[in-house]
Amino acid sequence: MTDIAAAADRRTGLSRPAAFAVVAVVLGASAALGRRNAPDPSHPGIRRWYKRLDKPAYTPPDAAFGAVWPVLETGLAVGGYRLMRHPGSDARNLAVGLWLLNTAMVGGWTELFFRRKALGASTAASAAMVVTGVGYAAAASKVDRTAAATAVPFVAWLAFATLLAKRIQDKN
Repeated sequence: MTDIAAAADRRTGLSRPAAFAVVAVVLGASAALGRRNAPDPSHPGIRRWYKRLDKPAYTPPDAAFGAVWPVLETGLAVGGYRLMRHPGSDARNLAVGLWLLNTAMVGGWTELFFRRKALGASTAASAAMVVTGVGYAAAASKVDRTAAATAVPFVAWLAFATLLAKRIQDKN
């Protein structure tokens, strides 16, 4: 960011197009990584491995994952966008930093779990995302309550996903 852009950011936050572009690039990169590792018909080796895992009875059907993640990603997009539109401050910058960390970790988790089949590392990463997700929501609440509220379903799903990942790790 140039000195002029940084000064403008401190006064007014990012412009609508700039905030939208950041959200699109960050979530797009995370989604691309997730898509690269998806256990769907376009990745038969990953799909076979995932289907063979011993999973707990409370594992949602595959379609549920496809329905939940677009909602969670939309919440992340709205929250990130709203935060970036706020004037720069330490509180806003912390919230944006935690938002960036969480969106990066989502894509990274799919790499660990599906591509590398690292069940222990993916469980630890999922637990770390719960912690950083709570931190993101708390930091966002000091800047924009709506942005913070959009993080609640994300954190709740991560908590469930962590329990699921731990149970899969234990059973396999």
